[in-house]
Amino acid sequence: MIPIQSAICSFGMSGKVFHAPFLHTHKGFNFYGAWERSKKVVGEFYPGVKSFDTLEAMLADPGIELVIVNTPNYSHYEYCRQALLAGKHVLVEKPFVATTAEAVELVELAKRQGKVLTVYQNRRFDSDYLTVKQVVQEGLLGEVVEAEFHFDRYNLNLSPKQHKETPGPCTGVVYDLGSHILDQALDLFGSPEAIFADITNFRPQSKVDDYFELLMYYPGKRVRLKATYVAREPFPSFVVHGSRGSFLKSRADIQEPELVAGKMPGVAGWGVEPEAEQGLLHTEINGQVIREPRFTLAGDYSKLYDQLYEAIRNGAQPLVTGNEAIRLIQIIEAAYESSRERRVVEIRD
Repeated sequence: MIPIQSAICSFGMSGKVFHAPFLHTHKGFNFYGAWERSKKVVGEFYPGVKSFDTLEAMLADPGIELVIVNTPNYSHYEYCRQALLAGKHVLVEKPFVATTAEAVELVELAKRQGKVLTVYQNRRFDSDYLTVKQVVQEGLLGEVVEAEFHFDRYNLNLSPKQHKETPGPCTGVVYDLGSHILDQALDLFGSPEAIFADITNFRPQSKVDDYFELLMYYPGKRVRLKATYVAREPFPSFVVHGSRGSFLKSRADIQEPELVAGKMPGVAGWGVEPEAEQGLLHTEINGQVIREPRFTLAGDYSKLYDQLYEAIRNGAQPLVTGNEAIRLIQIIEAAYESSRERRVVEIRD
């Protein structure tokens, strides 16, 4: 296995928590460098890793094969474009970009350059979502007729990161938390025929949206997505009803808090939720009605890097394909259109 020489565009929270630990521990990657604008600290955490003063200097280094774009949302399009033009593979954090036009342009550029471009949708490997996906795909609920995914928090304070609270491209809860649960819904159920959305804000002094409800229309099925910062007592994060039964599950993946605490992926018990967070399965199997806790699968973000390695080295399909990345942004744009005009918007191919 030849490690992929990898660099990140920021060694802030996302770089330290979501990327550096995996580049450091995954045998398919080597943490080569980081762009550090002011504080030069990456070497204190990972001795030998290069620190670059500018993006241009980092992209000009011929040793780098993969660039991870983990900067503020509004910069994703430009940094992805520059990295692809420099001949690098790109992993970009969600949200991919602000508009469908930007998404299409970058996906086509990656094809012309012969490079992998994919989106960091790590929540596909959360323990809670993996368990929901297994329950649905094993047919334990029969034909799914309704699903509701929540990403609820309680925080009335504005973020200290000004770029998150300043109106502009890629800001607000739809692009932020919405990108997670929308990707999960598309991964599990595919693209809807149409959507209806309600987007607003409730926090004092908030200038960007911090609440949304999105109803996705499928033949014989409805999927509702919701996120808010004003939910002290959250709703179950996953509720799925089918022709034979229901499954309810909390959002309880432990990987992010463990990474924040400084734990490295791969240690014993990695991604294993507390038993108390098991979901409730109430269904009928072989003519017998059961109502019992459902064992939770372990979460594992390293699987995202497994697939990224296979895509770059062996030409496999990346976790998030170009079409999937484009479709998610298309639906987000349609959601804003629906909310503004208070109408159902069709999703066209």
